[in-house]
Amino acid sequence: MTRNSAHPLDHLVLPTRNLDAARSRLASLGFVVAPTGIHPFGSENACVFFADGTYLEPLAVGNEQAARQAISAGNVFIARDRLFRERLGEEGFSAVVLGTGNADADHMRFVEAGLSAGDTLRFSRAFTDANGKSDTASFKLAFAAGKGATDAFLFACERVNAPKIDRKALQAHANAVTGIVEVIAVSDAPPAQIGLVAIAADAKADGDAVRLPNGVLSIVTPETYAQRFGLAAEPSPHLRFQAVVFSIRDKATAAHALAAGAIDHDMNGSDIVVPPAPGQGAAFIFREIP
Repeated sequence: MTRNSAHPLDHLVLPTRNLDAARSRLASLGFVVAPTGIHPFGSENACVFFADGTYLEPLAVGNEQAARQAISAGNVFIARDRLFRERLGEEGFSAVVLGTGNADADHMRFVEAGLSAGDTLRFSRAFTDANGKSDTASFKLAFAAGKGATDAFLFACERVNAPKIDRKALQAHANAVTGIVEVIAVSDAPPAQIGLVAIAADAKADGDAVRLPNGVLSIVTPETYAQRFGLAAEPSPHLRFQAVVFSIRDKATAAHALAAGAIDHDMNGSDIVVPPAPGQGAAFIFREIP
């Protein structure tokens, strides 16, 4: 396993029942939400992009027939989304996505480790910026999941063609968020789950965390999660992604944006904590980074 070439965090997948509800919730939280993106296999998203290059991907099923056909054809992305929804419901946090320059090599690593979740997936979709300018985004994905796991998965995402679009307007959030600094998963047995995360990231585990070039993936027990953030998490031996920690320039600005959006939130030390809600499948934690 690697030493210096750990994959960076790319984005997070947040299943939701309805994109309009997700868009409304995220806007109330002070985020700028991109125009709807349509996948060629039945799903659709409304992404939130950050200045550090990461983003959130709220994901809904826009075409049930196309989604069913994709699952029958072996599309791992849609099949895993369906598994998550059937087990945990329509709102949540299903996947962590890591950036890679070679999805095929990642797929081979996952196969050799016995953690491949299925075949790679390559696809393209149109992308439109806040000003209506369009381009085509192309991706190749390689999937990893624990044996028998349905509650969470990870995948490596190779951006085969990145849209030549200025995203500055989409990154100017009223809540002053500039990026993602930590992703928190919960499990009754973090040591049993950390290997999957380390292999997916092509990195070494550091206790119950994996350090990426641009953030940290942490696995904690429900008890530790409650101590850190004052939030409850159901006990489970499985890996479940639970929370996102955002970097903010100024805590007062974030608190003002949340108040303006009538968002219930708690102060927890240096963090502003917003529990999950429909359209916001994870706990959102805003942290001022000096």
